[in-house]
Amino acid sequence: MSTPQIAKDLFRDYRFLLAFIVLCFLLFLAVLSFFSPSDPTLWFSVPRDLPPSRQYILGTNSKGQDIFWQATFAIRNSLIISVIAGVISRIIAVLIGLISGYRGGTTDRVLMFISDGFLVIPLFLIIVMLAMLIRDMMNILTLGILLACFGWAWDARVIRSQVLSLREREFTRTALLSGTGVVKLVIKEYLPYITPLAFSTLINNMSWAIGLEITLSIVGLTNMDIPTLGTMLKWAMSYQALLLGRWNWLLTPVVLSVLLFIALYWLSVSISEYLDPRTRVQRVGGE
Repeated sequence: MSTPQIAKDLFRDYRFLLAFIVLCFLLFLAVLSFFSPSDPTLWFSVPRDLPPSRQYILGTNSKGQDIFWQATFAIRNSLIISVIAGVISRIIAVLIGLISGYRGGTTDRVLMFISDGFLVIPLFLIIVMLAMLIRDMMNILTLGILLACFGWAWDARVIRSQVLSLREREFTRTALLSGTGVVKLVIKEYLPYITPLAFSTLINNMSWAIGLEITLSIVGLTNMDIPTLGTMLKWAMSYQALLLGRWNWLLTPVVLSVLLFIALYWLSVSISEYLDPRTRVQRVGGE
């Protein structure tokens, strides 16, 4: 099936369409951050605690920062963290899933033992402990890598299951008997099956990374000078925005986070259903 046809089928799902529109809007805000008139790390660059107006669309906060421009940097940095965490964890998950599923035997047992260990241990406590140890070095890249190291285990098992199924199919035996190398077999035959699955789990992992970034920021374990959705919410809470009725400051990161979570969830669900042949037949009439 061609790429235009796949896109056409996906856009028939209202969830995918709405998620696409919301993500385009959030990406537009992220791009706007490059045109910000002020440095987002500077305090008192504008008058404090101003309500929304024509000059300050979302008003200003108690740190003397324009909330709108602060939000553009926050959404950009949160998306960057989630992409770093998602892509690196997908690479780990795909490699471990492919090796474990294809090799089997002792290799499979060892890798799945490690994967199961990551699934049963309290990841949040481990991440908090590591975040405390590297707090002085915490930035967008290190936070993304930290989250990536703990976000691959479940997806590796899912990919392994797919590889186990592919390994037993007739085309695998035919390829091996015809002299096809293992690497060539994996790249040409297995990756086309694995790539959509990896992309679908990527979206879920991005949501997980954003949620964990917000949680770590609220407990004060990230670099508070870097604007993210989490640090923006943390500063609003620290300055008692809720008690003082500064809803524009508090609701901005909350609304952006909710929009981002809903968009990523709908995107993941619609793509997962499309990848399921039975659901796709029901939705697009078997095209």
